[in-house]
Amino acid sequence: MTGLGAVAWPPPPIRTERLVLRRSEARDRAAFIELFSSPEVGAYVGGPRPRDELERAVPEIPGRRPGLFVIDVDGAMIGMITLDRRDAGRQGRVRPDGGETELGYMVLPEAWGFGYAAEACTTALDWFHNALPGEPVVLCTQTANDRAMRLAAKLGFTEVERFEEYGAEQWFGVWSPVTLSG
Repeated sequence: MTGLGAVAWPPPPIRTERLVLRRSEARDRAAFIELFSSPEVGAYVGGPRPRDELERAVPEIPGRRPGLFVIDVDGAMIGMITLDRRDAGRQGRVRPDGGETELGYMVLPEAWGFGYAAEACTTALDWFHNALPGEPVVLCTQTANDRAMRLAAKLGFTEVERFEEYGAEQWFGVWSPVTLSG
Protein backbone atom coordinates (compact mmCIF):
# COMPACT_ATOMS: atom_id res chain seq x y z
CA MET A 1 0.00 0.00 0.00
CA THR A 2 1.31 3.45 -0.86
CA GLY A 3 0.32 6.89 0.32
CA LEU A 4 -1.02 7.95 3.69
CA GLY A 5 -3.04 4.75 4.07
CA ALA A 6 0.25 3.07 4.97
CA VAL A 7 0.99 5.54 7.82
CA ALA A 8 -0.39 5.54 11.37
CA TRP A 9 -2.52 8.66 11.82
CA PRO A 10 -2.38 11.08 13.46
CA PRO A 11 1.31 11.59 14.09
CA PRO A 12 2.34 13.40 17.27
CA PRO A 13 2.27 17.20 16.89
CA ILE A 14 5.19 18.47 14.80
CA ARG A 15 6.82 21.58 16.24
CA THR A 16 8.98 24.17 14.53
CA GLU A 17 10.39 27.35 16.02
CA ARG A 18 7.18 29.29 15.24
CA LEU A 19 4.35 26.84 14.70
CA VAL A 20 2.86 23.42 15.40
CA LEU A 21 1.29 21.03 12.90
CA ARG A 22 -1.35 19.03 14.77
CA ARG A 23 -4.67 17.26 14.36
CA SER A 24 -7.79 19.39 14.55
CA GLU A 25 -9.72 20.01 17.75
CA ALA A 26 -13.15 21.41 18.58
CA ARG A 27 -11.59 24.85 19.30
CA ASP A 28 -10.59 25.06 15.58
CA ARG A 29 -14.18 25.06 14.26
CA ALA A 30 -14.48 28.87 13.99
CA ALA A 31 -11.16 29.10 12.11
CA PHE A 32 -12.27 26.39 9.64
CA ILE A 33 -15.46 28.35 8.97
CA GLU A 34 -13.45 31.54 8.55
CA LEU A 35 -11.05 29.83 6.08
CA PHE A 36 -13.77 28.41 3.87
CA SER A 37 -15.93 31.57 3.91
CA SER A 38 -13.06 34.01 3.22
CA PRO A 39 -13.24 35.68 -0.21
CA GLU A 40 -9.45 36.12 -0.20
CA VAL A 41 -8.74 32.46 0.62
CA GLY A 42 -11.40 31.25 -1.80
CA ALA A 43 -10.28 33.41 -4.73
CA TYR A 44 -8.40 30.58 -6.48
CA VAL A 45 -10.23 27.55 -5.08
CA GLY A 46 -13.76 27.97 -6.35
CA GLY A 47 -14.77 30.97 -4.27
CA PRO A 48 -15.90 31.37 -0.67
CA ARG A 49 -18.71 29.24 0.74
CA PRO A 50 -21.63 30.92 2.50
CA ARG A 51 -20.97 31.26 6.23
CA ASP A 52 -24.49 30.13 7.21
CA GLU A 53 -24.06 26.95 5.13
CA LEU A 54 -20.70 26.29 6.83
CA GLU A 55 -22.18 26.91 10.31
CA ARG A 56 -24.65 24.08 9.60
CA ALA A 57 -22.24 21.73 7.77
CA VAL A 58 -18.94 21.94 9.66
CA PRO A 59 -18.81 19.25 12.36
CA GLU A 60 -17.99 19.96 16.00
CA ILE A 61 -14.46 18.70 15.37
CA PRO A 62 -13.72 19.57 11.74
CA GLY A 63 -10.96 18.08 9.65
CA ARG A 64 -10.44 14.91 11.68
CA ARG A 65 -9.05 12.76 8.90
CA PRO A 66 -5.73 11.34 7.73
CA GLY A 67 -3.64 13.86 5.86
CA LEU A 68 -5.00 17.05 7.44
CA PHE A 69 -2.79 19.11 9.72
CA VAL A 70 -3.91 22.27 11.51
CA ILE A 71 -1.31 25.05 11.40
CA ASP A 72 -1.20 26.37 14.97
CA VAL A 73 0.61 29.57 15.95
CA ASP A 74 0.61 30.54 19.62
CA GLY A 75 -2.23 28.12 20.38
CA ALA A 76 -4.58 29.28 17.58
CA MET A 77 -5.34 27.78 14.18
CA ILE A 78 -4.19 30.04 11.34
CA GLY A 79 -4.62 27.53 8.52
CA MET A 80 -4.34 23.95 7.41
CA ILE A 81 -2.19 21.62 5.33
CA THR A 82 -3.60 18.66 3.45
CA LEU A 83 -1.83 15.66 1.99
CA ASP A 84 -4.51 13.84 0.00
CA ARG A 85 -4.56 11.27 -2.76
CA ARG A 86 -5.12 13.13 -6.04
CA ASP A 87 -8.11 11.83 -7.98
CA ALA A 88 -6.61 9.65 -10.75
CA GLY A 89 -9.32 10.87 -13.13
CA ARG A 90 -8.14 14.49 -13.00
CA GLN A 91 -5.63 16.00 -15.36
CA GLY A 92 -2.07 16.12 -14.07
CA ARG A 93 -0.08 13.11 -12.94
CA VAL A 94 3.47 11.86 -12.63
CA ARG A 95 2.61 8.16 -12.58
CA PRO A 96 0.81 6.46 -15.46
CA ASP A 97 -2.10 5.51 -13.16
CA GLY A 98 -2.08 8.78 -11.19
CA GLY A 99 -3.19 8.78 -7.56
CA GLU A 100 -0.18 10.64 -6.18
CA THR A 101 -0.30 12.50 -2.87
CA GLU A 102 -1.22 16.14 -3.41
CA LEU A 103 -0.19 18.99 -1.11
CA GLY A 104 -2.82 21.58 -0.36
CA TYR A 105 -2.85 24.46 2.08
CA MET A 106 -5.02 27.38 3.21
CA VAL A 107 -3.99 30.19 5.54
CA LEU A 108 -6.16 32.92 7.01
CA PRO A 109 -5.45 36.29 5.30
CA GLU A 110 -4.32 37.95 8.56
CA ALA A 111 -1.47 35.39 8.68
CA TRP A 112 -0.30 36.02 5.09
CA GLY A 113 3.12 37.50 4.47
CA PHE A 114 4.88 36.04 7.52
CA GLY A 115 6.25 32.85 5.91
CA TYR A 116 3.90 30.54 7.84
CA ALA A 117 2.66 28.73 4.71
CA ALA A 118 6.23 28.05 3.56
CA GLU A 119 7.30 26.87 7.02
CA ALA A 120 4.22 24.66 7.46
CA CYS A 121 4.45 23.16 3.95
CA THR A 122 8.18 22.48 4.32
CA THR A 123 7.54 20.79 7.67
CA ALA A 124 4.68 18.68 6.26
CA LEU A 125 6.76 17.67 3.23
CA ASP A 126 9.69 16.68 5.47
CA TRP A 127 7.32 14.62 7.65
CA PHE A 128 5.82 12.96 4.56
CA HIS A 129 9.26 12.16 3.12
CA ASN A 130 10.33 10.55 6.40
CA ALA A 131 7.07 8.58 6.66
CA LEU A 132 6.99 7.51 2.99
CA PRO A 133 10.45 7.88 1.43
CA GLY A 134 10.41 8.02 -2.35
CA GLU A 135 6.68 8.77 -2.68
CA PRO A 136 6.10 11.74 -5.00
CA VAL A 137 4.07 14.74 -3.87
CA VAL A 138 2.28 16.92 -6.41
CA LEU A 139 0.81 20.40 -6.26
CA CYS A 140 -1.69 22.06 -8.57
CA THR A 141 -2.56 25.75 -8.55
CA GLN A 142 -3.91 28.37 -10.89
CA THR A 143 -1.15 30.17 -12.76
CA ALA A 144 -2.95 33.43 -11.85
CA ASN A 145 -2.27 32.76 -8.15
CA ASP A 146 1.08 34.56 -7.86
CA ARG A 147 1.54 33.75 -4.15
CA ALA A 148 0.99 30.02 -4.69
CA MET A 149 3.29 30.00 -7.74
CA ARG A 150 6.08 31.65 -5.71
CA LEU A 151 5.56 29.22 -2.83
CA ALA A 152 5.64 26.19 -5.16
CA ALA A 153 9.01 27.35 -6.49
CA LYS A 154 10.33 28.08 -2.98
CA LEU A 155 9.28 24.60 -1.80
CA GLY A 156 11.13 22.96 -4.70
CA PHE A 157 8.21 21.86 -6.88
CA THR A 158 9.15 21.37 -10.54
CA GLU A 159 6.64 22.04 -13.31
CA VAL A 160 5.32 18.92 -15.04
CA GLU A 161 2.60 20.49 -17.16
CA ARG A 162 -0.03 23.19 -17.50
CA PHE A 163 -3.63 22.58 -18.45
CA GLU A 164 -7.07 24.12 -18.38
CA GLU A 165 -9.33 23.07 -15.47
CA TYR A 166 -12.14 24.84 -13.62
CA GLY A 167 -12.10 27.56 -16.29
CA ALA A 168 -8.51 28.62 -15.58
CA GLU A 169 -4.95 27.68 -16.50
CA GLN A 170 -3.50 25.30 -13.91
CA TRP A 171 0.15 24.75 -13.03
CA PHE A 172 0.97 21.18 -12.03
CA GLY A 173 4.28 20.30 -10.39
CA VAL A 174 6.04 17.53 -8.51
CA TRP A 175 8.22 17.67 -5.41
CA SER A 176 11.13 15.39 -4.83
CA PRO A 177 13.23 15.75 -1.72
CA VAL A 178 16.85 16.69 -2.29
CA THR A 179 19.02 13.68 -1.71
CA LEU A 180 22.64 14.14 -0.80
CA SER A 181 25.10 11.68 -2.27
CA GLY A 182 28.26 10.98 -0.42
